[in-house]
Amino acid sequence: MLRRPFLLATTALIVAPVLAHAQALSFAPVPFAADDAARRQVVASGQVTIDGQANAIGYHAFARSGDAHGDHRFGALVARDGSTITDARGNPDLSSSADFTSLIQVNGHLYSITHFENRPGAMYLSELLQDADGNLTMISTAPIDFSGLNGLWVPCAGSVTPWNTHLGSEEYPADARQIAEAQQLSDIDDYAFDMVRYEGIDPAAMDLATFRAAYRPYRYGSPIEVTIHEGGTATPVRHHAMGRIAVELASVMPDRRTAYISDDGSNVGLFRFVADTAGDLSAGRLYAARWVQTSAEGAGAADIEWVDLGHADDAAVLAAVEGGVTFADLFDTAPMTDDGTCPEGFLASNAETRAECLRVRDGMDMLASRLETRRYASMMGATTEFRKMEGITYNPEANTLYLAMSEVSKGMEDGVSQDRGGRNDIRLEKNGCGAVYALTLGADYAATALTTLVAGIPAQYGDDTPMAGNTCDIDGIANPDNLTYLPGHDTLIIGEDTGSGHRNDVIWSMNLTSGTLTRIFSTPYGSETTSPYWYPNVGGFGYLMAVVQHPYGESDEDQLHDPADARAYVGYVGPFPALD
Repeated sequence: MLRRPFLLATTALIVAPVLAHAQALSFAPVPFAADDAARRQVVASGQVTIDGQANAIGYHAFARSGDAHGDHRFGALVARDGSTITDARGNPDLSSSADFTSLIQVNGHLYSITHFENRPGAMYLSELLQDADGNLTMISTAPIDFSGLNGLWVPCAGSVTPWNTHLGSEEYPADARQIAEAQQLSDIDDYAFDMVRYEGIDPAAMDLATFRAAYRPYRYGSPIEVTIHEGGTATPVRHHAMGRIAVELASVMPDRRTAYISDDGSNVGLFRFVADTAGDLSAGRLYAARWVQTSAEGAGAADIEWVDLGHADDAAVLAAVEGGVTFADLFDTAPMTDDGTCPEGFLASNAETRAECLRVRDGMDMLASRLETRRYASMMGATTEFRKMEGITYNPEANTLYLAMSEVSKGMEDGVSQDRGGRNDIRLEKNGCGAVYALTLGADYAATALTTLVAGIPAQYGDDTPMAGNTCDIDGIANPDNLTYLPGHDTLIIGEDTGSGHRNDVIWSMNLTSGTLTRIFSTPYGSETTSPYWYPNVGGFGYLMAVVQHPYGESDEDQLHDPADARAYVGYVGPFPALD
């Protein structure tokens, strides 16, 4: 039967912002990295002024990847049996791809959980010691056991739930259709191959049958919630009910039921999950956004409608995954005509960066919505044209959500090849420097409209200038990634993940009233800034988390002189006075 898209009307009343007195807050700026010495340093603002009171701050790394603590080395990748995975030379595989790092207090102890964005991925649970001045020191660390979840896949950004759990992610899940239809290993994107190391298999020696037996794509690509227990143990749960996409992060709203989920990559969507029960993400309804464009100026503006993708629970989806459900169990397929139309009974999808004609098989809508979430959303009428969707953060004073788009390109451009099979909902001019959007929320936390808050500015600099190698204005954002908001201080923090946009990735502070941007953190060549996340009061101090991922690893590899400099930094800007 032909399933017609159902649009959920957005009729909720808009909540009028209730703005309390915002304390004036400003950072001492960090200078642009204009020479080789500056481009090799981690530099943070040395002072924050709050309502006229100056406070000394700085960057403090409480760990570097590879640090040894007891029996464990921070960031070592482990197999199902707990053994350390080794590289081709037999050395421990020590990840430099540290990402989101949380701070969580449990029964008088302070812990952090750190993502390592690899295949297989890792999360490390560490205990921290806080001294009288607010300085944090790592005193122990160990990998969290993911054997009950068949391993962890590419954990990227994350958040902390209102009920004090760590909410992680799994990014860039493999294309299950491609794997199912492959005739040989070379038919498959080799990005997934390293995951078989979790099962003790050498990817260089495997065949197609071995790969398929070791790697089931539908196991991975959902939010991961981790609960820390008294005594310092941790239990992870994969929330299949929240869908399977390239999860950048999921962020729970104050109602403890609504979660926004951002989707990284090309031809991706924006998703909203509403749990059945507050504080429990194991069951609920999933919605996908439809962009109804109202302006093409800058990075655009749109009204937002929501497509209902139905209800599901973790247990039902997990049972099907472990039962061996495949792409062919979920969908019938048909060729698409040159003009982008499908045969009768089939619906078009432009998700997964391919134009397809698909028909959900009888009785498979729930599983299709959770295991092929992006494809199903596109078929049902949602917008799957976004490019490089990244961080999310919430402003409670304005009831506004901020969303980073690292690039405005590909499917977001008007009339490009990525629109085939879709509706060309987003019709903008390319901006390779990206943008941050502000989403107005209703009383039920459903977004109703979207506007451009700030966009990067493409620039050209002469080869004989200190700015050479930067393709975005050095005094503006470039490829925004993760975001965090400082409640009560009218301040948005914007981290970058940029290559040529800015040669050195930075973190910015943005005053939302004036629009002023201040550079507050600068990282070495080839780094990515990850995990900017605000904690207003941890044991009487505030912390702005900041992680330096893969120094010299994304670009400028030839600038690395000492291998020790390539280790990730995990730490914070601060300590601040407590800012509840």
